[in-house]
Amino acid sequence: MPLLDARNVHGGYGGMNILNGVDMAIEANEVGVIVGPNGAGKSTMLKAIFGLLNVSQGEILLNGEPIQNQPPNQLVKRGMGFVPQEHNIFPSLTVKENLQMGAYLKPDNVKRMLARIYEFFPPLYDKRHQPAGELSGGQRQMVAMGRALMAEPDLLLLDEPTAGLSPRYMNEIFARVKEINAAGVGVLMVEQNAKQALGIADRGFVLAAGQNRFTDTGAALLADPDVAKSFLGG
Repeated sequence: MPLLDARNVHGGYGGMNILNGVDMAIEANEVGVIVGPNGAGKSTMLKAIFGLLNVSQGEILLNGEPIQNQPPNQLVKRGMGFVPQEHNIFPSLTVKENLQMGAYLKPDNVKRMLARIYEFFPPLYDKRHQPAGELSGGQRQMVAMGRALMAEPDLLLLDEPTAGLSPRYMNEIFARVKEINAAGVGVLMVEQNAKQALGIADRGFVLAAGQNRFTDTGAALLADPDVAKSFLGG
């Protein structure tokens, strides 16, 4: 049984569909990556999975149970974490306080999970008493990911986690994604840095106009000349 299984998903905003029959499935031990041109529906698909927009047709299963159109707070309880691209930290709170906010559903686990987050993201330990708004972009992204992990999700959704980051921090974030996945968390992320993201992907989904254009392993998509020509810049 896949960890996440989205079938024929349609949905959008204000009665206008952006998703026009998307299929997407990953296993618990996989990193899934969604790529495609601007306006393809990549971030919209993550929002549909996380209950932030109405799914008008199709179904989304988490661990075999239907979850479409459930509110985000219920999805967090059921094992899902979501890191939006923007406004994903509390700038005036310290790093530690940001992380603690992520454990509101499991307050008894704060100490243990803080230790685990600092293992994933060592720079955050030294900065734990510093306001998160003072950190670099890469470190702020680590805080946002760490806060989502504090609730111990089965599935972590990441919307453009390397947007605006230097190559160094981009590689750092991708390395941490692989570590998080190896620790037992399934990951599904949207990425503009398509080549690099597919390089760490077990499963890749290329969307265009709200539909699947290609679905395969990350390695197979990187090796596909049609994918390279149309979506990877050569």
